[in-house]
Amino acid sequence: MCRRWGGGPYLAVQCDTGIQIQGESHVARYASSDWAERAFCRQCGTHLFYHLKAPSQYVLPVGLFEDQERWEMTEQIFIDRKPGYYTFANETENLTEAEVFAKFSGAG
Repeated sequence: MCRRWGGGPYLAVQCDTGIQIQGESHVARYASSDWAERAFCRQCGTHLFYHLKAPSQYVLPVGLFEDQERWEMTEQIFIDRKPGYYTFANETENLTEAEVFAKFSGAG
């Protein structure tokens, strides 16, 4: 779903549950599954966040932040579903689809 949403890999950071959203009236939310929703700007369509409902967790595209030098890629998820047309050189933790669902369901 992330590749369809953004045309490629979703480069994002996980945030604490205490994030504050300003201008909520400009945010459109789409229930992409029973456990998560995706949000975007109603005016321009910019991807704003992916929200896991329980436990509540926000994942935001790194491109939203001014300071681009502070980020380090440490994890790739759904690695077994990755298409062959790209490969990242970074050494990361690689999680399969089953490992991701186990991690976020509390079973992992």
